[in-house]
Amino acid sequence: MTQAQRVRAPRRDVHGVLLLDKPIGLTSNDALQRAKRIFAANKAGHTGSLDPLASGMLPLCFGEATKVSGFLLDADKRYAATAKLGQRTDTADAEGQVTATATVPVLTPVLIEQALARFRGEIQQIPPMYSALHHQGQRLYDLARDGIEVEREPRAVTIHELSLAGQGDDTLSLEVRCSKGTYIRTLVEDVAQALGTLAHVTVLRRLSVGPFGMDSAMHSLESLEALKDSGPAALDALLLPVDHAVLHWPKASLQDDMAFYFTQGQAVRVAGTPSEGRLRVYAGSRFLGVGEIIEDGRLAPKRLMNLPQRLV
Repeated sequence: MTQAQRVRAPRRDVHGVLLLDKPIGLTSNDALQRAKRIFAANKAGHTGSLDPLASGMLPLCFGEATKVSGFLLDADKRYAATAKLGQRTDTADAEGQVTATATVPVLTPVLIEQALARFRGEIQQIPPMYSALHHQGQRLYDLARDGIEVEREPRAVTIHELSLAGQGDDTLSLEVRCSKGTYIRTLVEDVAQALGTLAHVTVLRRLSVGPFGMDSAMHSLESLEALKDSGPAALDALLLPVDHAVLHWPKASLQDDMAFYFTQGQAVRVAGTPSEGRLRVYAGSRFLGVGEIIEDGRLAPKRLMNLPQRLV
């Protein structure tokens, strides 16, 4: 490689949300960094990690969209998972070593439904050792790789939907819609235990994140690479506007004078807004950012946007 080739390509300001179809075998950060290089973007972040084993929807937020990435991190998500019954692994997925085996009982749809019903609604989960949570300043997965297991406190998560999508002799395919913080690997292990056996995840795909449903178009890294030579405009055409991350929220429209005070960090009183919660805020068609109703009923700025005029 020549010195000229080693010079980093000039970075540019890019704003918007890209729905990446993360491939199996990459960490979420690896996928983010590849997309960031393809776009030559100054700033980008992802909205919640997917294991290397997992594929599917990984919203990437570029530029000003990083200000709303946290709201997608908190959003509900939908997954399709395949579990292999009769085996537990140390990672609870196919990347780990088998640590225990068990017979697989005869499972009828009725028995499976009875087990699944126990896990709908709010449940308590003990996070797996192979997770990115911290314990005394160290990642749990680092401790697990050193053969160390520590006690983890149960955490409340919500399973909004849990259904059987398919069944084999020693496999179950499940669809799950759940709250943030849910570990599908742990859910699969717990369901298997309720069925009188063991299990680990062999296939995991994220189907949707918050407002981005299963009908949302996703883009692969390969398709992005193929567009790279067509220039920045071709890539930017794939980006969703920044406000699409919160498009499912109520909307507040401000007149020019209120918009001025709002963008200066001041709370404003807006007729017809809900009595509580967060709103997406506009002045005409211009997306100003995210606001939140405070105790006295006024709308206070939570995240303000600084978008180029062409994007507002």
